Amino acid sequence: MSFATAIVLAAEEGDSGADLLIPDTAELIAGIVAFAIVFFFVWLFARPMITETLEKRRQAIAGRLEEAEKSKTEAESLLEDYRRQLAEAREEGNRIIEESRGAGEAMRSEIVARAERDADEIRARARQEAATERERARAALRREVTELSLDVAERVVAGGLDRSGQRALVDRYIEELGGVGSDR
Repeated sequence: MSFATAIVLAAEEGDSGADLLIPDTAELIAGIVAFAIVFFFVWLFARPMITETLEKRRQAIAGRLEEAEKSKTEAESLLEDYRRQLAEAREEGNRIIEESRGAGEAMRSEIVARAERDADEIRARARQEAATERERARAALRREVTELSLDVAERVVAGGLDRSGQRALVDRYIEELGGVGSDR
């Protein structure tokens, strides 16, 4: 059972005090008419203000949403720009590293080639100097052999040697030649 039904039943039973809760019909109608008039004027004057306030609030929220969307788009754009710049910086760094490697390799090759050229030049000079020294030694040896031969020939001519004297002279000459070779 509902509350209204309980009140109506209590009012029909008599003086139970329920008539205090239920107003008289004339008062009830006058209250409803007064409420309708107040509601009409509130509807007439307050509704536009409430509608305007709600519209302003809706526009403010929409504006904030648009700003948030703009900020989000801008942030995404900045993020993409930073990522692009970072990728470019990495590419630039890799390019610089590769250039440095290439330059280092070229420099190393150049240094090795220069060292090989210098070594070849040093070897060539050493060979030339050795050949020159050999020629000097040969020339000196020829001079000494020539002088010794002349000395021997002089002794042979000056002293008319017999066979054993000639043999002794040749042996001495050979010994002197051996001494010349061991000096050098």
